[in-house]
Amino acid sequence: MIADHGRIAWQKSTGYGQRSRVGAQIGRYKRVIGPPLRGRNTESQTTETLIAIEALNRMTDLGRAAYERVI
Repeated sequence: MIADHGRIAWQKSTGYGQRSRVGAQIGRYKRVIGPPLRGRNTESQTTETLIAIEALNRMTDLGRAAYERVI
């Protein structure tokens, strides 16, 4: 597909960029919230993770940069 349609078309059709977005978001989580979970049982860890994700999503929505492709 890359040879026929190009690398960018391949990335769009396969969702290749999603992987880097997920990796960046996990990096943000670890940097802002911290890598260790503080809860001792699974229920507490799940609740802690959901709260942290909600906070991170709010921060991301407030400060997300607008990107524009330059050709």
